[in-house]
Amino acid sequence: MSQAGRTGSIPAAAGIGLRLPHHAAVLEASGAAAWLEVHAENYMADAAALAELEAVRERYPLSLHAVGLSPGSAGGVDPAHLARLQSLERCLRPGLVSDHLAWCVADGRYFPDLLPLPYTPESLAIVGRNVDTVQQRLGRPLLIENPSTYLRYADSPIPEPEFLAGLVHRTGCGVLLDVNNVYVSARNLDVDPVAALERLQPSQVSRIDAPG
Repeated sequence: MSQAGRTGSIPAAAGIGLRLPHHAAVLEASGAAAWLEVHAENYMADAAALAELEAVRERYPLSLHAVGLSPGSAGGVDPAHLARLQSLERCLRPGLVSDHLAWCVADGRYFPDLLPLPYTPESLAIVGRNVDTVQQRLGRPLLIENPSTYLRYADSPIPEPEFLAGLVHRTGCGVLLDVNNVYVSARNLDVDPVAALERLQPSQVSRIDAPG
């Protein structure tokens, strides 16, 4: 599933994730995929890699997937990181921009993982505020990906589908639905993954990630 971007579009067809070692192969191939997803942080401080990606962008639509915005951080989004993302977005003009329903920054310290949130009204307000900040700076909707959950919080009263729906309602963002993460979370929390999927609102899903 796809959604039109501000300066291009992600076609309603299968795309693949592009990693740095595969730039040359993708540039040499013809029609290797309908579109490509890249991790934003890989190109924020590597001019050579960014130059290669700009060449890729001439041939393939891009979906820019960030891992460092930390929408769940109570202290807000790091302005310097957001500025770097904005610069990259202006350079590449991707069809979509996304990050995760998670946090990875506290008091200016970045952690090497995407950490889960308790789904409470307070955390919904925090994520909503941070998503608004990002969208206002970029001038476009942000997609939020559902995370893998490994443990159940003692106080997490809002089911994930309803939390995502509330976030979409508050901010106008979209959902990047990771089907594998739905399955992992459901199995770890001993719930039915099919039932979890059925609780999501299809109209709010802007992109689907699936294994394969």
